[in-house]
Amino acid sequence: MKTLLDRFALCAVASLSFQAGAAQIQWLQQLDDALFLQSAQGWFRSDLSGLLDLEGYYIDQNPPGLIIRDNDFFFNPRLSLFLDTKLGPHFYSLVQARFDRGFDPGAKRGGDGRLDEYLLRYTPFEDARLNLQVGKFATVFGNWIPRHDSWNNPFINAPLPYENVVTITDHLAPGGPAGFLARRNLRDTKSTWLPVIWGPSYASGASVFGRIEKFDYALELKNASVSSRPYSWDAPTLGWEYPTVSGRLDYRPNAAWNVGASFSHGTYLLPAAESSLGGKSLGDFNQTTVGSDLSYAWHHWQFWAEAMASRFEVPNVGDAETIAYYLETKYKITPRVFGALRWNQQFFDKVPDAADVLQRWDRDQWRIEAALGYRFDRHLQAKLQYGYSHQKGTLQQGEQQVAAQITVKF
Repeated sequence: MKTLLDRFALCAVASLSFQAGAAQIQWLQQLDDALFLQSAQGWFRSDLSGLLDLEGYYIDQNPPGLIIRDNDFFFNPRLSLFLDTKLGPHFYSLVQARFDRGFDPGAKRGGDGRLDEYLLRYTPFEDARLNLQVGKFATVFGNWIPRHDSWNNPFINAPLPYENVVTITDHLAPGGPAGFLARRNLRDTKSTWLPVIWGPSYASGASVFGRIEKFDYALELKNASVSSRPYSWDAPTLGWEYPTVSGRLDYRPNAAWNVGASFSHGTYLLPAAESSLGGKSLGDFNQTTVGSDLSYAWHHWQFWAEAMASRFEVPNVGDAETIAYYLETKYKITPRVFGALRWNQQFFDKVPDAADVLQRWDRDQWRIEAALGYRFDRHLQAKLQYGYSHQKGTLQQGEQQVAAQITVKF
């Protein structure tokens, strides 16, 4: 069996092979230039683009976050295709198709293909003051999601609030405080537990957004909460009986700064949990999340920060609250090389146990991550990342994680 060093050496050799053959891969540029269809007068135009990601992970313990594999090392390829279409000056559509081993690494070991996004947008005016959108698309919450794809994300994974599963279940209500509090001593049960926000949260719905002078606004109505799992995002799967409302407002005083605030409120339980609610409705138990964020760019530096507080109304228990944040920076060392550093923390409030004694409902956690990236050209990028995390208590999950990623963009 090959060692970890051998595997990453193979990744490095592959990267160097791409670089050495730069003259031979000019076909990527030619392909990029050719993947469009346009009418004679330009009234209609459709562009096809894509990202091919080749990822490798090494984890020393139970996998953290939304990695769904038990192996110490595993390979995770992913192909994302984007079809952008403009119809006149007022209509735009996007379709994103993905082929991988599940939306989260390892979730579908035998392979999977699906439509992650499909939307239609109408812009009634000549400027960006108002846009109306329907379909399946990423939530407007926060400042990480607009840069979450592998080409723009300095890291390979998401910040802690977007992938750290906590002891909140959406399929079955806990029987009482004792059973709920006992979950914190178990390894993550990712088939039934939830994070505060599940990655980019591509739920289905409608939104209105725009820009007025130095302010950007967005408001959306979705079929599922921001913490909901991927298979519930399609409207035929979950429906609209208990929608979630989310919004965002940000202020751009100049080109360097962006300050934003977000909120979300809606039911997080799935219909499967209704039989365990003792006659109550799914709509009686909601997730409410508020957040603030900022970003700043200065010369070779970029900075991002985001903090959020979330309250889950847990049947037979009460309100379970958590606060999470991350601080992230990226530095452009040379025109091709960049480094990034991210600090994450999550804290949990207390709920009363069976004896009415307050207990923290999950384990506080911190994580630090560092990444080094090399952009060979406008079509090829490689990243190497190391992360170390620790949660309060004896049970640890993925304390050390090493990941490598090669991305081909066309």
